[in-house]
Amino acid sequence: MAMAMNDTNNKLQVDAENPAVVPDDDDLAQRANWLRAAVLGANDGLVSTASLMLGVGAVKAEARAMVISGFAGLLAGACSMAIGEFVSVCSQRDVELAQLERDGKRGGEEEKGLPSPVQAAAASAMAFSVGAIVPLLAAGFIVNYRLRIAVVVAAASAALGAFGLVGAVLGRAAVVRSSARVVVGGWAAMGVTFGLMRLFKASGI
Repeated sequence: MAMAMNDTNNKLQVDAENPAVVPDDDDLAQRANWLRAAVLGANDGLVSTASLMLGVGAVKAEARAMVISGFAGLLAGACSMAIGEFVSVCSQRDVELAQLERDGKRGGEEEKGLPSPVQAAAASAMAFSVGAIVPLLAAGFIVNYRLRIAVVVAAASAALGAFGLVGAVLGRAAVVRSSARVVVGGWAAMGVTFGLMRLFKASGI
């Protein structure tokens, strides 16, 4: 018991002498925001790519058409997310640098805490790609048309439920309601895309 008390006292003393080792509430909040953004990016990649693949699948039954369209959607979406995030963070960084210039703090330690546009762009593209790869993997090895459509929807639904769960935990929201909302939203996007493209096929456009 005495040894445990000494270890605890030593740890408290080290933490007091070196505050950097003590978790900071702002730092934890920032990490949570990054994780939440990553979950949202993955969710976007999943829903948009699965919907695109189902839309193409509503017109063309070939697996190759669905996979190629999904891969194109992954590349286009990841690039779009990366560029958008890069421009957004650059603008934010410019505003914060201008404020530091007005405050006479340019070149100081505060600049190290500014967000990195390249890092944000890479993280956004990666998150989108992680979500988009789910329907691609689900459809890539299935020849039968009906089974392929069912597997894409099932895989997307399972992943949406997982993303909704993580988002609810990070946001401290009701898990079941948040997960259900994400899944139903994904179903709506996939259903609308598939249904409208079916109408195009039926009308011969």
